[in-house]
Amino acid sequence: MSRYLVDKFLYTVDRDPELVERYRTDPHATVTWWEAERANAVLNCHAGEASTWLRFTDEERDALASHDHVRLFALGAHPFLTLTLFIAMFERDHPEPMAYQKQYGLRLAHFSLPYPDIAT
Repeated sequence: MSRYLVDKFLYTVDRDPELVERYRTDPHATVTWWEAERANAVLNCHAGEASTWLRFTDEERDALASHDHVRLFALGAHPFLTLTLFIAMFERDHPEPMAYQKQYGLRLAHFSLPYPDIAT
């Protein structure tokens, strides 16, 4: 698993309101596009710098495309990155403040120490 690439996806999408909406409404196409067009870009560098080898695993791609934060956590994605992005996408669908955050936490409640390694 490339925790770095999954975290990079979560980080870069969360910082672009248009990508947040695109990922919310068409996650599969957004993940496919991002992997092809943005995965190998070097962050905070001019556009000419890029790597060539970074790719999601099938499991990572599927977890991202299905908005499965529980599986992403199990794979080692940083929970802060999934939480902040998923709040931006799904909090509006809940009738009261903190409802989404509570649901997010409940879906992770079955994990016990030691938690999956989130180091990149």
